[in-house]
Amino acid sequence: MGSIAAASYGLNPLFALPLYKSGMMVDSVLFFRYLFAILMLGLMLRLQGVPMRVRRREVVPLVAFGLLFSASSLFLFLSYNHMDAGIASTILFMYPVMVAVIMGLFFHEKFSWLTWLCMLMALVGIVLLGKTGDGTPLSLLGVSFVMLSSLSYAIYIVGVNHSAVKEMNTPKLTFYVLLAGITIYVVRLDFLTGLQLPSSPMGWLCAFCLALFPTIISLVTMTISIHHIGSTYAAILGALEPITALVVGTLVFHEVITPRMFVGIVLILMAVSLLVAGKKLYYAIKQLL
Repeated sequence: MGSIAAASYGLNPLFALPLYKSGMMVDSVLFFRYLFAILMLGLMLRLQGVPMRVRRREVVPLVAFGLLFSASSLFLFLSYNHMDAGIASTILFMYPVMVAVIMGLFFHEKFSWLTWLCMLMALVGIVLLGKTGDGTPLSLLGVSFVMLSSLSYAIYIVGVNHSAVKEMNTPKLTFYVLLAGITIYVVRLDFLTGLQLPSSPMGWLCAFCLALFPTIISLVTMTISIHHIGSTYAAILGALEPITALVVGTLVFHEVITPRMFVGIVLILMAVSLLVAGKKLYYAIKQLL
């Protein structure tokens, strides 16, 4: 389930890039992704009989997290216009490193030697990704968009785990987060007067699959995975997310991965996996010694 969750989320470029090619802009693509996901999640929650009532003290956090989550989606999808989707997905995967930094700066968690090592590895990995397959420098704007996407998601994760909605049912939380987040696209589309519709049946299928695979299937399978193996191992399996995006980018959209870029990708994946598994790794080594 953890593998399916990560691989499903890595399919974002597979369904988003054809919509871009057909002429749809980012805001319209994301509006339909959120809309279909809200409808599917709402139906799922209804069939499960989950109570949808929200307490007064949960309203403001849900709106704030919806805007953060939506900003993360927006920055990531904007980056696809400026850089290869596989590379963007790899840099996005740095969000656990950013979570560690936020927890250290604002919640006084101590940085271990492993945390510093992982941050250094991730930075070196990004430097190695500084040029595209044909040797031209990576778009600074594209990298900035991805880093903002990763930061927004990191703040979202920290915020959810330290707020009034911490114990809320995950699908229910996601439903309200998406419901609040879709307002960003409604406003950016001039209250839908600028909304672009998919121009073909294949376009509608891509829009639907964008909500189904990277959103609904990814959410449900990740929840099941965490229940059976815990959040640490589920997060490590998240490395399949950028790998899937890289495979899709290479095989479907003919994106080029050079040996230098490959080393950078491996460094980032190793850094995040080590960081996520840090405590378990530390105790395992301590027991062996």
